[in-house]
Amino acid sequence: MLELYAPMFIMFAIVAVICTVMFAGGHFVGPKNPTPEKVMPFECGNDTPGARDVKMNVKFYLTAILFVVFDVEVVFMYPWAALFKGLGWFGFLTMFSFITALIVALAYCWKKGALEWES
Repeated sequence: MLELYAPMFIMFAIVAVICTVMFAGGHFVGPKNPTPEKVMPFECGNDTPGARDVKMNVKFYLTAILFVVFDVEVVFMYPWAALFKGLGWFGFLTMFSFITALIVALAYCWKKGALEWES
């Protein structure tokens, strides 16, 4: 059993070593000269005018939710479609419940106005 998983464990070990070396190298080798100008908030090359009291519009978050929901939908539907014949009714009902949850998410975002692009 070990010979089946040995390459995977070796890969994880190599990745862990590389990550540790990168983080440690950045911590120990990187320059440390924090000046007041360097630690100020920075956004798109412009000074922030004190946006901590500004509330973001909920449409921004709903658009992000829409993107994530329907991006994940495609990732899960492709393997299901490839194995559709072998899954039988259980696979069909599982995907039906998944698509129902996606339709509920779409209806929620539509009701909140995330699909309207007027400013």
